[in-house]
Amino acid sequence: MKIRAAELASMVEGQLDGNPDILIYTASKIEEAKEGSICFFANPKYEHFVYQTTASAILVNENFVPKQKINATLIRVKDVYQTVANLLSIFEQKTEMNFQIDPLAKIDPSATLGDQVSVGAFSVIGSGVKIGSGVTIYPQVYIDTNVQIGDHTIIFPGVRIHRNCIIGKNCVLNYNVIIGSEGFGFVPTENGSYKKIAQIGNVILGDEVEIGSNTCIDRGSMGSTTIGHGTKLDNLIQIAHNVQIGKNTVIAAQSGVAGSTKIGNNCQIGGQVGIVGHISIADGTRIQAQSGVASSVNVENSKLYGSPALDYTNYLRSYAEFKKLPELARSIREMVKTRQDF
Repeated sequence: MKIRAAELASMVEGQLDGNPDILIYTASKIEEAKEGSICFFANPKYEHFVYQTTASAILVNENFVPKQKINATLIRVKDVYQTVANLLSIFEQKTEMNFQIDPLAKIDPSATLGDQVSVGAFSVIGSGVKIGSGVTIYPQVYIDTNVQIGDHTIIFPGVRIHRNCIIGKNCVLNYNVIIGSEGFGFVPTENGSYKKIAQIGNVILGDEVEIGSNTCIDRGSMGSTTIGHGTKLDNLIQIAHNVQIGKNTVIAAQSGVAGSTKIGNNCQIGGQVGIVGHISIADGTRIQAQSGVASSVNVENSKLYGSPALDYTNYLRSYAEFKKLPELARSIREMVKTRQDF
């Protein structure tokens, strides 16, 4: 791809500051950018790179005031991060499958496929499956019986979607995602062994849901495990049976949610967070990475940290005191010794 800085600025609704005719070929990180690339600057910790980079152009916030001379052309925008998200989609190189059904794919005759559907080699589509228009199914995907997939969803290699699950429109399922695996359901018996409880439910994903690689979402034991419209899950996440996650919630990698927990809309959950089962988490809750949530969060827009998780501000104050414990203990011992001397 080759584009003039002026054209790119117009595409992202930015204000140009510098050479409008300089050519841009790719996007790069600011610390690695070379001539012909565009990078971005938003975090103050990276400001020194702005003056050192050989990038042809830099995205900056519209109120940025340079402290030194900058050789690159600046494109000033209202929100750098939002603009970067749009910009990367411009530079993204997608593999075109040309809406073909590979002859090595196996599709049950009872399955129905919409217009312009691509199915890669060695993918299997079971009986009663319904696939919408413009869906892209990469090689080595398994789609079990009676699955429904909405328009323009993208399914990457290695994905497994088990029976009766429903995938919305414009979803993205990344490599090796498992949708509808068996929930962890067992009942102890008198002899100390465990008897398996059948898991007969399904998984329902709303529209515009994105699931990261190697994430597993268990089907409901009865009823559905549900992921709301616009929710994004990172790689390596475990969602247990009958969990309900609301709209536009994001969960970072290596987090786990136990069975029948309800997570609200617009929540932000950091990496390696553990959430116990059968609790509710209110809309807008933010949970810091590596926290453990052991009870319901009933107040909307709460901020939590720690294990078990506390109010974010209280945790920081408590941890600040915790770091002083050796010094405090020493002071107490000295006070006790002083009193004994009297």
